[in-house]
Formats: sequence, structure tokens, C-alpha cells
Amino acid sequence: MRYRLTFVVGLAVGYVLGTRAGRERYEQLKKSARQVAQNPAVRNTAETAAQQGRHLAGKAYHAVSAKVGDRMPDSVAQRVRSLRERNTDGFPEDDWGTSNT
Repeated sequence: MRYRLTFVVGLAVGYVLGTRAGRERYEQLKKSARQVAQNPAVRNTAETAAQQGRHLAGKAYHAVSAKVGDRMPDSVAQRVRSLRERNTDGFPEDDWGTSNT
């Protein structure tokens, strides 16, 4: 409930600020956000975070599968196998448009 209330308050504040600022301010914020997103340092940091996330997810998978073992339903095991087959060099295929550099 607390998160829902926070979301609604944030939505209301954003709406009020957005209507007061107008289209010109919106375009200015959009341009600034695009410049930040295209910054090489930001892109590299985002890619590094994604790689670390995939690495930690792999570790978590092995820890959980060691504890769960054969008690996993066949449908879940089959889905995990199909995801594992898509992996290349230990990292899953990146379908977010980033490169693994």
C-alpha cells in the first residue's frame, strides 16, 4: 500500500510540474536525458552493471538448483533448459541492444 501511495503522489507531482513547465521545458529535459543516455561513460557503466547482474543471476541459479534439485516441476525445468541453450560463452543473448564489450 505504501508503494502504491508513493507512486500516486509521484504521478501527481509529475503531472503538476509538467503542466506548469510546458512543452518547451519538456523538450529541454528530453534533450538532456538523451545526452546523458548517449554518454559513453554512462553506457559503459550500464553495460558493466548488466554483465554483473547476469553473472550474479547465474550464481543464484546454481545455488537454488543445488537446493531445489529434482523437486522442480518439469515445466520450469524445461524453460530453464531452453534459456540455457540460448546462452553464448556463459552469458545470455543480450536483447536490449547493448554490446558486451
